[in-house]
Amino acid sequence: MMSTVQNIDFIAVEDYLAGEQQSSVKHEYVAGRIYAMIESQNAHNMIASSALGSLGQQLPGKPCRAFNSDTKIRVRMSNQTRFYYPDVSVICRPNPQSDVFQDLPSVIVEVFSESTRRIDDGEKREAYLTIPSLTHYILLEQSAIGAVVYERRSAGFERRVLTELTDSIPLPELNISLSLAAVYDGIELSDE
Repeated sequence: MMSTVQNIDFIAVEDYLAGEQQSSVKHEYVAGRIYAMIESQNAHNMIASSALGSLGQQLPGKPCRAFNSDTKIRVRMSNQTRFYYPDVSVICRPNPQSDVFQDLPSVIVEVFSESTRRIDDGEKREAYLTIPSLTHYILLEQSAIGAVVYERRSAGFERRVLTELTDSIPLPELNISLSLAAVYDGIELSDE
């Protein structure tokens, strides 16, 4: 009798990193497996760019920098390593400039839709919240005004949901904030 179980080849971290430097498509790495990233809609890219611009404009003179979605974040969990490309990250303790990833983000922002919600607010959230330097994980809705914010507190991460254009996400460790009005400026939202 033949087995229907497929032999899955796991990719070593070094092979993944070498392959990513030559690939025209970005891949995320989860415990030895790689997953090609899908293309984003214009709304997604506009929201991510607005978040990046808003955060970046507030950081001059501070030791932190805002990074775009070309920057990988390495997540070293107790039993595996992962690499993700968040839409925006703020790094205050950077890796050497010759590295191709960052290890210690302070803030991570993902723009999500119905098709990416399970991964962004599930698998990625669970991984990101293990990063000791992370103070905020922010999920921005793509089709409506809204943010799901995971903020580090003394007892762990606290979840808040913001749905008003007048809402702002304070980032006290950085002495800045992220305004939903700035993030959603120019975005056409559905009436649903």
